[in-house]
Amino acid sequence: MTPLTFTNKYTTYSILNELTWALQPGAAFPEKSLVDLDARRCFDPHVSPALKLVDHAGTLERRRVITDVTRRIKNCQVLFLTLGLVETWYDTRAEVHLNATPIKEMMDLHPKRYEFTRSNYLQNLENMEHLHELLSAYAHPELRIIVTTSPVPMIATYSGRDVVVANTYSKSTLCAVAQDWAEAHENVQYFPSYEIVMNSDRDIAWEEDMRHVTGGVTRHVMDAFMSAYMED
Repeated sequence: MTPLTFTNKYTTYSILNELTWALQPGAAFPEKSLVDLDARRCFDPHVSPALKLVDHAGTLERRRVITDVTRRIKNCQVLFLTLGLVETWYDTRAEVHLNATPIKEMMDLHPKRYEFTRSNYLQNLENMEHLHELLSAYAHPELRIIVTTSPVPMIATYSGRDVVVANTYSKSTLCAVAQDWAEAHENVQYFPSYEIVMNSDRDIAWEEDMRHVTGGVTRHVMDAFMSAYMED
């Protein structure tokens, strides 16, 4: 985890939330979903936990910057979406799905506030359909979308299943959602980066941690993309 990942969104709920707050008129970020751990530390569960925690005012300022950056999508003609997880947490007080797992301090302060959920095919496809409606209404009129599935496997699960079983369900669900969503819309295309990685030699494809893709295979995926989509 590095500071460069602080804008990462891991579920279709989080992607839809962030773009709704940035693009839809009248949509407001749910400030009550922020959690003040103490006077100097506020946790934003909609941001990837890669930055040092700051106070409530500083967290709100970060949120304003993130929304402003996300709003730049209005001017983009190409958008890349990578689907990552089906497991998510729901804030029953703010009535919103989170991007990050609640940390222990949050759970200690609010032991009954957060609920674990594992989204299914229909729920994720519905989120993607809402996303397409949102982008069609407020993004660039010539927007083209490339959708992929992340090959990075889960390292843990809250589902009660073995993590290998949970990861297989997650990736299978998202691959099916991404491909069906792409087939339903002319301006959306599915790029099989997940399949390229998963069907490559494991010794070549994965770093020593067996979770992150090697630089060489990443370059191979990008070369395949450039060959398929870019003209000389």
